[in-house]
Amino acid sequence: MTKLSLLVTAFAPYLVHATVGFDWGFSQVPLYGLDHIVFPMQMTKVGHEAGYYFAQQFDFVNTEHGGYIGLQPRADRDGRSVVHAVFSSFQGGSTSNHPNCHNGADNGPGVSCALEIYGSYDHIYHLTVENIRGTTWRGLLVDSVTGGTFEIGAWSLPNGSGNIKPSLGGFIEYYEWNRPEGPDCPRQPRANVTFFNPSSKTPGASGGVILEPFDYGDCKGQANFETSDVMGGRNIAYGVAEPAVNTQAAEEPDAAGFTDEDSMFRDNCIVKPDLRRGFGIASNM
Repeated sequence: MTKLSLLVTAFAPYLVHATVGFDWGFSQVPLYGLDHIVFPMQMTKVGHEAGYYFAQQFDFVNTEHGGYIGLQPRADRDGRSVVHAVFSSFQGGSTSNHPNCHNGADNGPGVSCALEIYGSYDHIYHLTVENIRGTTWRGLLVDSVTGGTFEIGAWSLPNGSGNIKPSLGGFIEYYEWNRPEGPDCPRQPRANVTFFNPSSKTPGASGGVILEPFDYGDCKGQANFETSDVMGGRNIAYGVAEPAVNTQAAEEPDAAGFTDEDSMFRDNCIVKPDLRRGFGIASNM
């Protein structure tokens, strides 16, 4: 058993335009790492338009690069709110034959997976990363209110890779500013999002926590950054301009989760998501 006393965020080099960061970690972890982790998130008050990415990063034992999982807002479709979920590996040699995934991540090696569903921005979503066999990992989007469970994708790391390391960091990115002229801080859209403490079903893992968020980058000190403790997590408000469209209620699926390891409820899934934007800096698919 390993006990962590210090968490240090190591943001990946492709996140040059991220705006807010924070550390996460577990106080007690098994020596072999985590084979399961849940990152709960809630897009409390976020405009229904593409631009923001709310993400959690994770690293693996015996790999050079890790991955991330997160949520992105999208424009309403057919009068219903749309939630876009991302699950990516940045490790060279990663492979996938999952229909939601393709080779490459942010103009580099790896695998990118995405899924869109009709879902309420008021709900807490459990973004889950779990080992399903060997070096293969699956990303899930679970609606904590309805129980609807959706597979974002799955990919395999190279042989010799291990479990998830017990600490890293999360971030908020506004990828519309990933342009030659850089950000326009006075026009940064306002967003309010909550990141809840991570948890794990890995035996011996406990004490998941998110540390104090901080703003950084070109708009540091210029975007009305605010953070506060909430029950079991941290709330973050960031941005100046009010979004054109705010949170609205949406119809939800009557779904309770997986019926077995290989099948899932997809009755609320948008089969052909808009994959043209929203994978961090490299948003062109």
